[in-house]
Amino acid sequence: MSYFPHPSRYDSMIYRRCGFSGVKLPAVSLGLWHNFGHVDDFANSRQMLLKAFDMGITHFDLANNYGPPPGSAEENFGKVMKNDLRPWRDEMIISSKAGYLMWPGPYGEWGSKKYLVASLDQSLKRMGLEYVDIFYHHRPDPDTPLEETMAALDLVVRQGKALYAGISNYPAELAREAARILRQMGTPCLIHQPSYSMFNRWVEDSLLEVIGQEGIGCIAFSPLAQGMLTDRYLKGIPADSRAAKPHGFLQEDRVLLMMPKIRKLNEIALKRGQSLAQMAIAWLLKDARVTSVLVGASSVQQLTDNLGALENIAFTTEELTAIDEIIET
Repeated sequence: MSYFPHPSRYDSMIYRRCGFSGVKLPAVSLGLWHNFGHVDDFANSRQMLLKAFDMGITHFDLANNYGPPPGSAEENFGKVMKNDLRPWRDEMIISSKAGYLMWPGPYGEWGSKKYLVASLDQSLKRMGLEYVDIFYHHRPDPDTPLEETMAALDLVVRQGKALYAGISNYPAELAREAARILRQMGTPCLIHQPSYSMFNRWVEDSLLEVIGQEGIGCIAFSPLAQGMLTDRYLKGIPADSRAAKPHGFLQEDRVLLMMPKIRKLNEIALKRGQSLAQMAIAWLLKDARVTSVLVGASSVQQLTDNLGALENIAFTTEELTAIDEIIET
């Protein structure tokens, strides 16, 4: 084994309590949604994982379908765990999810107990783990009774395959009901993972209030709005960017529409001594109900830059007002 973690890795990271639980998460966690699949450079993926741990990131977020191809992010993470990180497993929070399409047939997606239990078994095998720290239901299922889905989360916790249960992409009232069911079963809902950014503030309508009342942690994904809240597009649409591709979540016309707001937000970030991405991450952390911000990375440098957000997570009233005015116009 050639890797040994940096001895001062915990000195500069901020750790925040997850809801009413005893668990603390790093203010910035690393997500493996992109850039960790078999289509990516494994050496680069490994370097990012090890650098993250060296910088105090203890939480690594996966799902059964991350790749591509689906499952490959967990397989690659498993290789790094086996060869580099296994001696430090007890210093890590590792999560996985199930809910989206993973295999053909009627039991390969959504929220049945059949699917969720089978998926977690597969995820554990791919990662070479005895358990995950958090297992999420990845999205609400309109057809399966919520009681069955929550019973599956309760079951895997009781089996020792997961330590905590979580939900993702649940609207406010469904999240409240899921939390009630889990609490009755004796397996409290630890955490909710919603999409949340300056450009996507749906959680502020009522979800943040619900998780605050229920004592559930919150970890925000897509904090940079698929790259719009970075300096990536300030000078146009790069040919190799997500927005330049004909497929995917982020389209060129959306970026061009948001460009005036992006430029104004960037001006505020520069006055704060931050990049736009750093300010976007810090802005999410201004709310104590947000436990952690889930960032992706395509390089060690990008990961390091994102962590720079933690050097200034305080905002003046004037800054927050200016940001709101830009976003709402």
